[in-house]
Amino acid sequence: MEKIRVGLNLEQLLLRPSGGIGRYSAELARLLPVSGSAAGDDGVEVVGFVSRHRAASVVKSYAAFGLVGDSAPETVRISLPRPVLFDCWGVLGRPKLSSLSRRLAAVDIVHAPSLAVPPHPKSAPLVVTVHDAAPLIHPETYPRRGRWFHERGFAATARRADLVIAPTQAAAEEIMEFTDISADRIRIVPHGVTDRPVVPGLLKQVRTDLELGEEPFVLWVGTLEPRKNLPVLVEAFHSVLAARDLPHRLVLAGPKGWLSTASSLEHPAAGLEGRVCVAGELTDEQLVALYSGADLMVLPSRHEGFGLPVLEAMTQGTAVLCSDIPVLREVGGEAAAYAPVDDAASLGEAMVELLRDDFERERLGGAGKKRAEKFSWRQCASLTRAVYHEALGG
Repeated sequence: MEKIRVGLNLEQLLLRPSGGIGRYSAELARLLPVSGSAAGDDGVEVVGFVSRHRAASVVKSYAAFGLVGDSAPETVRISLPRPVLFDCWGVLGRPKLSSLSRRLAAVDIVHAPSLAVPPHPKSAPLVVTVHDAAPLIHPETYPRRGRWFHERGFAATARRADLVIAPTQAAAEEIMEFTDISADRIRIVPHGVTDRPVVPGLLKQVRTDLELGEEPFVLWVGTLEPRKNLPVLVEAFHSVLAARDLPHRLVLAGPKGWLSTASSLEHPAAGLEGRVCVAGELTDEQLVALYSGADLMVLPSRHEGFGLPVLEAMTQGTAVLCSDIPVLREVGGEAAAYAPVDDAASLGEAMVELLRDDFERERLGGAGKKRAEKFSWRQCASLTRAVYHEALGG
């Protein structure tokens, strides 16, 4: 079977923060070229494309995801800056990729791993990954331009996509409910997780850098934005503070997102001075170290498309407590503990119970490691390649 040439939008890798979509895009770029080996075909040739950036900026951004040397895909740099390009795609439906580069004109299929959906050549089917319908379900958590961008992206996907990839069944169901994308076009392709080893001595260094000392801590990881429900988490942490036998601190690790939540944390954080550490954006290696050292990872999100931090914590054998929402139930299964969404009192009670119960945390940690083994980026790339074959009529 001949190699498929895919035009893959890699603009997300140059965004800050790049979030889970950046990780997803990078892993596809890395693994699609070798995804066909087990199936007996020649895999996929990736032709990436991004908006106007200096070559050095592209190289640096790719390197942050480990895309260096032979693993870095060939990339076409379009001459338009990101805001202009996205506006033209969203409003005018142009320029088409085929008019921008001979290499892009020659691709067999186009894949948009986010809602930045390019006008594609008629000869090349379009696959779009829609991670969730959060901008339509919780529009209040996005700024006006963000809502506009996503509305245009959903509309373009509904009109033009041959097939749509969703990371979970829960995400697929909300996509069907809140958009005009029908079930017959949606394929479920779960994300993966990388089981990274802890760099020796790095946890101690991170503790020093964050002034954590030797105190135990509870960890949250993600992009700081309203749907992540950080005020509820911080309010719930008051229960840990009230339990005088628990000396834990709360570490918040992640970059600022669509809307900074710093001001919204001020009120619930009152009285927690010195107990909450806002670590900001960290490297993958630093995050792995924190996952490995945490007594508990808590994800109280109001909405998720997949919830990568759940699996990332599980790979390190760390117990996970998260919101009882369908997508996190689907990903975490029986290997995580759950608390009602938006209920700070119940979340706080669950945190205290788990922090006092070493046996239960150890049980969850062991179950989590087994659960995480079911998800791999290599499998994600292989299933994505199968979607390409289907879109091409294979």
